[in-house]
Amino acid sequence: MAATPRFLTLADVAEVLNTSSAQVYALVRRGELPAIKIGGRGQWRVEATKLEEYIQQMYSEAEQFVAEHPFTDEPVPE
Repeated sequence: MAATPRFLTLADVAEVLNTSSAQVYALVRRGELPAIKIGGRGQWRVEATKLEEYIQQMYSEAEQFVAEHPFTDEPVPE
């Protein structure tokens, strides 16, 4: 058995991202975080590599946002 599981539950993903399961479910349903449904009850699972890719994508988007919106102490023009 692998030390790190290949697939994570939405609750596991929520713990990693320090958010709620409902927020993770919303990410999955919007297609922002790839996931699969398994079993007769249709339980969602997120592949650990897909979660890492999502995290890296969020870092890239944050970096781009910061570059486009530099923080300064100058007052905002009215």
